[in-house]
Amino acid sequence: MSNATHCSDRVALDLWHPVAVIEEAAPGLVHATRLLQEQLHYALFADGTAAVWRAEPALRIGDPVEPGMLPPALPVKLAYGYVWTSLGNPPAELFAIPEWEEADRRRLHAATMGVKVSAPRAIENFLDMGHFPYVHTDILGAEPHTEVKEYDVDISVERDEILATRCRFFQPMASTASSGGADVDYIYRVPHPFCSVLYKSSPVDENRLDVIAIFVQPIDEENVRAHMMLCVLDEDNEDKIIKRFQQTIFGQDKPILENQYPKRLPLDPRAETPIRADKSSIAYRRWLRDKGLTYGVIPAAA
Repeated sequence: MSNATHCSDRVALDLWHPVAVIEEAAPGLVHATRLLQEQLHYALFADGTAAVWRAEPALRIGDPVEPGMLPPALPVKLAYGYVWTSLGNPPAELFAIPEWEEADRRRLHAATMGVKVSAPRAIENFLDMGHFPYVHTDILGAEPHTEVKEYDVDISVERDEILATRCRFFQPMASTASSGGADVDYIYRVPHPFCSVLYKSSPVDENRLDVIAIFVQPIDEENVRAHMMLCVLDEDNEDKIIKRFQQTIFGQDKPILENQYPKRLPLDPRAETPIRADKSSIAYRRWLRDKGLTYGVIPAAA
């Protein structure tokens, strides 16, 4: 593939991107993935480190590899159960999720799903409460509880993120730890153009919140791998039960996302008619527009 077909969006290039699940990669071997239209190789090592580099014929998938054998490596971080890299000049730190460090939480990789949609469309869907009763019926929503109540959205210049608060929605089964339907409090946080973190009421402890994150890896402008991370309070259910719950929800979202048209997210405020339930979406599009992001979106007209 020639460089002419690679991503030229400096905003996207300079981001940290998730490219692999740490627990699923056999150490000491070459693995492959794609990011922003480029073929990448990566490896994890027994000492807990990792490397990512642009693929080259000298090393093939499954080959044994040691750190001293590697071609020039890309930046790399290990965080929240994933390998992160960048094709540009990323910030020194990745966004923080302090709950990850709390010892009594279940920290799980729920699933990675390939979806034929742009990364911004995937994030926008994650922010949308309005579809709960219709797409996640009898789990995250049910008729007649269809109203999205008024909530607040703030774009923080200081933190460079979006925060939606006072979100509340009736859910028949908010999580595997739920014993019945309840009004559930939500906080949506978007600290990265292609990542979002959801905080929701914990059925186990009314003073703490469960954390569910979606980390989207843009394969190209209209295809992604969506990584789902869980950091929840649940002492009763096995890992596979907790994971299956989230897999069911995202499996319901996948066909909806793949039928979105256009697949890239329009940033022109006149492109799609907003309603009150779309406050987070409106803020997200404005935030991307102000950043100058062009990858996976339809830029607003000048």
